[in-house]
This record gives sequence, structure tokens and C-alpha cells, in this order.
Amino acid sequence: MQPISSHFDMIEEPSTVVVALSGGVDSALAAALLREKGWHIRCLHFLLPGFGSKGEEKVASAQRIAESLQVPLSVVDMKEQFSRLVIEPFIEIYLQGLTPNPCVVCNPKIKFDGLLRYAKQEGIEYVATGHYARVRKAESGLFELWRGKDKGKEQSYFLHRLDQNRLSKTVFPLENLFKAQARALAAKLGLPPISGPESQEICFLSGNDYRMLLESKRAEKTLEKGDIIDREGRKVGEHLGTYRYTIGQRHGLGIASESPYYVMEIRPHENQVVVARKEELFSKELEANDFNWIAGSPPARRVRVQAQMRYRHQPSPGWLEFVDQKRVRFTFDQPQWAITPGQALVCYDGDRVLGGGWITK
Repeated sequence: MQPISSHFDMIEEPSTVVVALSGGVDSALAAALLREKGWHIRCLHFLLPGFGSKGEEKVASAQRIAESLQVPLSVVDMKEQFSRLVIEPFIEIYLQGLTPNPCVVCNPKIKFDGLLRYAKQEGIEYVATGHYARVRKAESGLFELWRGKDKGKEQSYFLHRLDQNRLSKTVFPLENLFKAQARALAAKLGLPPISGPESQEICFLSGNDYRMLLESKRAEKTLEKGDIIDREGRKVGEHLGTYRYTIGQRHGLGIASESPYYVMEIRPHENQVVVARKEELFSKELEANDFNWIAGSPPARRVRVQAQMRYRHQPSPGWLEFVDQKRVRFTFDQPQWAITPGQALVCYDGDRVLGGGWITK
């Protein structure tokens, strides 16, 4: 399937747009490119919890960028919404024995809904971010989400829960750029230097250690030790709280064995962690619920697609089976290692995102 014309390129007359300005190079370049094309720019920076002094640095960086571009910047406090919609579910999902992906939740519920709410209040038609992804408008009139051109950086996996309303109002100025090109272009356009390395961590965690967050928020639910058992139910060790383990984990189990064990299943209600040998963690089938179909409905009851079950997972072919409007079953051609409940399954037709849901089993 060949790419459809870009939604961004199809907008003949530059309009007014609200740009999410994080303080990083990608969002700064997105705003700069829009201004170069004649768009009227309004920038928006969200205050989020958990940053500490880094939050102040991000605000200052966003202000420098806005001043450099000579565009207005508004700062919106989203701490309460972020805690309620992202952090609290993140904690509860871990305590249920699942492994959450907060970035997937944050994009539609915080970033895009926050942008669109502000845009509606101000009478502005479009919003933009610095994501490496593409929006296309098909001949049918439906809006489609496609992978960004830079396959090593593209972020469509994290955006798969966007719907027709959000996509119809979104432009991605970096859609056809590689990351190296973006950095070079930012320097060429004279954007202020961005201090510090680009973060690869969960933004609201200190040192990326989710365990400390859970223990500080839900101490009464995290103190209970229990058994680590093998597939036959034999005790092989003791865990320090089921929330401290994830599927596929090898290190930190404290099990003396000639051949290593890996976490295969987490049973918080039984207060057990199940381990097995590496080869036993391969499987071909999974189920996912709360599936978001970007087109609004599935293409067929059973369709051949490629699927990713983690951001860095190599897309793998198989059969996507429609169970009901929100639930699917996926069968990979080849067994996959450490399929993890709580993570997102995202399905593609080539580079086009069909949609995605949360892996349940």
C-alpha cells in the first residue's frame, strides 16, 4: 500500500496552530518549521508532576525557544490531571501484576486532549507536536496514522490511541525527517541550544525506579513477601513483593540454579511469582482488549497484519482476529518471547497503523 498525501502538506492555506512546546529540540523545531511555512504559532507548555528542578529547567527552555521564535507561550498546570489519569492507573496496574506503558496513556489523555481543549477555547483549528509520525487523509475522507520516516525514532506505537477527531486536527511537522536531520536543521535555524541529554526514561520517575513510587504511594500493599514457584508449583525462592517483578525478568530473583530462571507469570492475588526456563517463555497467541480502531471499526473479522507488542519489538506478521468491537486475538507466525500483559499491542498494515489495545493474556 502506497502512502496517501500528507495531511500537513494538503493544508493549502497556513492557519493558526497550537504547538506543544516541551522545551526539547523536537517540539522547538516543529514550531520553527510551522513558522517558516507561514503558520501563526501559539505555544503551550504543560506543567507535570515529578520533575522537581528539571520542571523549572523545562519551563525556562520553553520560554527561551518561544522568545527566539517570537511567538506567544502559555503555561498550563496539568499536575492534577496527570496524577489522576496517568500516575494513579500506573500504580494500580503494577499492583495487579501487569506492566503498564504510561506514555501510551499520556499522549491522548494529557498531551492531545490538553492541546485540543486549549485550541477550542481560543478558536484555533489545528494542534501540532514534535512526534516522528505521519497523518494521512485517505480518499474515503478518513484520517490515518502512519509510521514516521525515521524507523529508528518514529513514534506511531505511542500514538495508536488517537481517534479520528484528534487526528483530523493534528499536524506533525517532523513526519519526514530523520533525527539527525532534525538536530542539524534546528542548529541551522538558530534555535536556542537544548541543555542536557534527551530523556529516555519515564518522565515522572526519579532514576526510572517505579518501585520507589509504588512503595511511597501504596506502602500497605507492597510489603508482603511470598513464594517464587516453578510451573509445577514447587517453591524455588522467595519474592519481595509481586510488584517488583516483570515478565521476562532474569536478574534479582535470588534463585540458585545452574540454568537461569525467568519470570513467566505474576499472580498478585495468590502472592506468587511463577518462573520458568527461557525457552518456556515463547508463545504465539495473545488477547488484547480496549482496542482502538483508528478508522473507527475493524477492516475485517480476520486480517493479515504485522504487530508490535513493545516499542522496540521487531514488527512480526500474523493474524489479527476481531472478537468484538473492543477485543481482539492475535496469532503470530513465529513464537514471540515474553509477551507481557499490560503492554500495548499495536497492529500495522505496512506502515499504516490499524490500531491497538492492551494485552490481557
